[in-house]
Amino acid sequence: MIASIYRRAATLLTLAFGFCAAPALAQPPWQPDRPVTLIVPYSVGGGTDALARAVAKDLSDVWQQSVIVENVPGADGMIGTRKVIGARPDGYTLLVQIHAITLARHLPASNGFDPLPQLEPITAYAELAGVFVATPKLPGETLAETFQGCKTNARSCSFGTTESVARLQGQMLRADEGMENLVVVNYKGGGQLITDLVAGTVDMAVMGITAAMPHYKSGALKILATLGDKRTSITPDVPSAAEAGFPGLDAITWYGLFAPKGTPQAIVEGVAAATARAVQGQTTQQTFASLGAQAISPSPADFAARIEAESARMTELVQRFPFTQ
Repeated sequence: MIASIYRRAATLLTLAFGFCAAPALAQPPWQPDRPVTLIVPYSVGGGTDALARAVAKDLSDVWQQSVIVENVPGADGMIGTRKVIGARPDGYTLLVQIHAITLARHLPASNGFDPLPQLEPITAYAELAGVFVATPKLPGETLAETFQGCKTNARSCSFGTTESVARLQGQMLRADEGMENLVVVNYKGGGQLITDLVAGTVDMAVMGITAAMPHYKSGALKILATLGDKRTSITPDVPSAAEAGFPGLDAITWYGLFAPKGTPQAIVEGVAAATARAVQGQTTQQTFASLGAQAISPSPADFAARIEAESARMTELVQRFPFTQ
């Protein structure tokens, strides 16, 4: 009898503790109770801005809370990045950044400043393939023909770049493909680079597919390959660099979200989960399709691992091809 009473008491205690613990085990994901600001450290109207605004619209629908996009351009994205680093780690100020952040500390103007240790990676929401373009005046209809033509050409071939990652790609192309007469020409902006490509002043370049498409459709530029391991939906007739026999030529830009260092893990995971839902939204899907972007939603851990791997690769490239002032 006494044993039976003890057993029943133990069962009741177990149930009581179970009911008390249940809410802790089934905590709902973090959700903001006031507007959230996404800092885009690049100018209004570019591809980074367009993708961020689409995600912000659908993220606001997921949260039923305003998500404001604030553009803070300058210093290769570092002015806006520093603003987020200095913000409260409470989930209400987030950073939009791209793959180039893995190279930031190596740039001469950075003076060794590395933003990554001061940020919490949340998730990436999009990938966009780069394309290898050439002026129609340059002989060759494939990468192989074009590269061979540059090797045997009496005059030098030129490779235009507008950003640090592309400069490394130009140096790597010259070394790995044996194009000793390849001249890497640095531009301050994409507009002038495209103008010179169309005019034939510069021979070839790597750029975002969105910037290249109008000129490709008009016949003003050739797209020789998409830079990745597969074709894109908006250029199904253009082979990937891997198909063309150059698997080392890749230029996949990812777009991701970061929070200030010290942001609680529950907030990081809550934002990641909400973003994974947002990228399935109508505005995001339509915008991504129009720009040739692919929606992705890695976990915070997977995103952090990708950043670490890409940072190591960039360090290797910079050691091979150091930046000059």
